[in-house]
Amino acid sequence: MGQNQEISSTVRYAITQWPTKAPRGAVTEFCQRHGISRKSFYAIRSRAAKEGPVAAWKPRSRRPHRSPATTSAEVIEQALNVRRDLEAEGWDYGPISVMDKMIELGLTAPSRATLARIFLAAGAVEPEPRKRPRAASRRFVYPAPNAMWQLDGFEYPLAYGDQATILQVIDDHSRKILASRAAPSENSTDVLAVVRTAISRHGVPQRFLTDNGLALNPTRRKVRGQLVDYLHGLGVNAIASRPGRPTTAGKSERHHQTAAKWLDKQELAVGLPALQELLDEFEERYNTERPNQALQGRITPERAWQATAKAPEPEPPEVSLPEPPPLRNATGTATRQVTAAGNVQVIGTQFQVGKHRAGQTVHIVWDVKTVECFEDTGESIQTYPRPAPRTRYVGNGKPRGFLATQPNRHRSPETPTVTEVLRHQLSPKS
Repeated sequence: MGQNQEISSTVRYAITQWPTKAPRGAVTEFCQRHGISRKSFYAIRSRAAKEGPVAAWKPRSRRPHRSPATTSAEVIEQALNVRRDLEAEGWDYGPISVMDKMIELGLTAPSRATLARIFLAAGAVEPEPRKRPRAASRRFVYPAPNAMWQLDGFEYPLAYGDQATILQVIDDHSRKILASRAAPSENSTDVLAVVRTAISRHGVPQRFLTDNGLALNPTRRKVRGQLVDYLHGLGVNAIASRPGRPTTAGKSERHHQTAAKWLDKQELAVGLPALQELLDEFEERYNTERPNQALQGRITPERAWQATAKAPEPEPPEVSLPEPPPLRNATGTATRQVTAAGNVQVIGTQFQVGKHRAGQTVHIVWDVKTVECFEDTGESIQTYPRPAPRTRYVGNGKPRGFLATQPNRHRSPETPTVTEVLRHQLSPKS
């Protein structure tokens, strides 16, 4: 047995009282009977001679005389100060956040577990033994920036009892804030504005996740929303979270906590413009200064955004124009007497041929492209572009009335001209 074996106090006492003139072989027999080594026997006797019999009754402490890994009082004080500063500024101040901040400041940073023990010993935190460990959470993240965006809003108070809604668009891959907007409520106008701002800055995402709010994505309520229509027009896949499952948009929900905690440390804003200034400051600091614990390597969202190429933008859907309705009275002829005002009426439109022709009989031929008036002799009086349906009046070749200026898309290249039709009708029959 070695020197560090456990020896009872009774045996130790017997060794300290060992007679100086013991018979030959007594030590060997004693050690065998009590299961100790001769080396341990003589070590106890030597200690008793140096320190006294009482000191030898107890085993020596195995604690090292020096512990290089022990955290110094200076480092403990620095860690507590950094934690207080982060808390005062409204940022997360857990062990990981404190460790990252100490490294950023060039200080000696203990491990996360050591910092947790320091804070617990200092009474800065309450132990939570039933809290789920970090390793129990499974994270899903899209592989590239712009592969998925999330939008959600939360209410926040203003000065003098007013209330505002904060809308923020974040990128799923990098956790970067892409746009923020202080709004009076969660309404379609401000929702579209914050999304357009994000797209103008960073391009078009492939997917867009929101909850089922009326101003966001009311598709599950059998309602079409303005945001959904806008995104579909860009080719974006608009996704709505499952009702009663807030974890679907968990990144947005967690982000709200960080934003609200930071705003709580600032003075309440007086009005939406002042709140917008705070949001702009928070967005800049959150993206570029604060390492995000959810990102691999605990880097800032801006670094995560720059580290990977953006996902390609989606292709907008092809827009097919509806076919124009069939044109009534596509072709035809008529004989009319010119009115006192110098007009004749066909296909629901009055055409000006001149007051000097009042009472004169004229022949009119029309197709999908033109309307042409002729005298009895076959001489052409006037040719008009065929006006759009429901045009009331055409004078001097210029239409007036509803849809009068709309282009005519009913022209067929095979349709004969009105002159050919009229000459055929007025030609002498053989």
